[in-house]
Amino acid sequence: MSFFHELAAQYIDGEWRTGSGSWDIIDFNPFNGEKLAAITVATAGEVDRAYRAAERAQGEWESAGPYARRQVLERALRVTEELAGEIVEAIIDELGGTRSKALYEVGLAQEFLREAARQALHPEGRILPSAVDGKENRLYRTPVGVIGVIGPFNFPFLVTMKSVAPALALGNAVVVKPNQNTPVVGGGLFAKIFEEAGLPAGLLNVVVTDSAEIGDAFIEHPVPKVISFAGSDAVGRHIAATAGGLFKRTVLELGGNSALVVLEDADIDYAVDAAVFSRFVYQGQVCMAANRILVDRSVAAEFGEKFAARVAALRTGDPRESETQIGPVINTFHADALAALVDQALADGATAPVRGRTRGNLVEPTVLAGIPEGSPLLSQEIFGPVALLVTFDGEEDAVRIVNDSPYGLSGAVHTASAERGVRFAQRIRSGMFHVNDSTVQDDPGVAFGGEKSSGLGRLNGDAAVEAFTTQKWISVQHGRSVFPF
Repeated sequence: MSFFHELAAQYIDGEWRTGSGSWDIIDFNPFNGEKLAAITVATAGEVDRAYRAAERAQGEWESAGPYARRQVLERALRVTEELAGEIVEAIIDELGGTRSKALYEVGLAQEFLREAARQALHPEGRILPSAVDGKENRLYRTPVGVIGVIGPFNFPFLVTMKSVAPALALGNAVVVKPNQNTPVVGGGLFAKIFEEAGLPAGLLNVVVTDSAEIGDAFIEHPVPKVISFAGSDAVGRHIAATAGGLFKRTVLELGGNSALVVLEDADIDYAVDAAVFSRFVYQGQVCMAANRILVDRSVAAEFGEKFAARVAALRTGDPRESETQIGPVINTFHADALAALVDQALADGATAPVRGRTRGNLVEPTVLAGIPEGSPLLSQEIFGPVALLVTFDGEEDAVRIVNDSPYGLSGAVHTASAERGVRFAQRIRSGMFHVNDSTVQDDPGVAFGGEKSSGLGRLNGDAAVEAFTTQKWISVQHGRSVFPF
């Protein structure tokens, strides 16, 4: 609980301070409703102070050089390792994440810190040939300056780290605006980690606020050159339009409607295990989660029976208990919306091989089948523990159904032939696709992002270098140029 007392504040220019807004964001435990913290919101004036502090600090940080920056990232990793147990507990309390989910998030965030320390030394200049005699073309890669990072509620520590760590490693300064459901794990915790790691003041700022208070000030402010956002496609579309009009770059990790496809030659038991994880990890509140489970008609009966049995056996309850596999969804509004969605699907003709109950914010898993083709349910993102079982007739039909979605983030296919799976994956319009595995994958060294309404840009590895640096051409003329007049 100490994090929620210590870190429930704004962090601007190296100082912890109370916001000057007229209302508080209340941080609740989604499982038991316990009040964890109250944070007075930051105003547009405080957003300005955070960005101006970042702007002032960035030049010296860039000049410090990659080895000095790497040392800070390495110390941040050590701090994270020392605090790992407390961070796990905070994720359970603030997000309602199960213990296994929290351990996964913290462990992978540490891998991203390791990757960021490597990335500090990664940018390389180039010398390029010229058509002009005596001309030397030098291409430098430099930081963009200041990055605005808007984090999500579902994996706030991991996803925010995916932007913050490489941005700092590459010589930028950062202002973080956490989701109001996770202001500590997604906000104040970063300030604590990098403060203890010795990051100079001003380079990382955290403003806890909401658009109801500041409007678009976080996006429209003249200082940030890149806005990195993870969240819904509706909000992402607004950010893209607003930032684009101001010639700002965006990196948008948005929603998904991923499909896990089971071909007729798949290992059914293994595919069932992958599908259960892909749909129900963190209560299905994952952008890569498999909304749709597509199964070849020839094996649909066997798969459906085994899948329903596994789902029905999942334990829903207190996320602090190690046996719990399904914890609470993030809030009551979301729980009620999921219950209404299931009721509407059943009224429209779907069946429920597994029908879970809703108890407060605990939404037990539901499996829906027999959904009419063309139903809006098949093309929307369902951010919760509701799985859709869909049958198909052959591989061509499966490709058609998978691609019939406005989203294109992730997916998976299960088959006895890995190369058949690769050929299938190549036909899917998505940023990521996995053969004989879960739809939920992330790797610090591999480009992560989506197509269509699932986002713009990529993160991780070399893609993060592209996202948070820019290229500058400097030419040197050896000898004298000849000018036409």
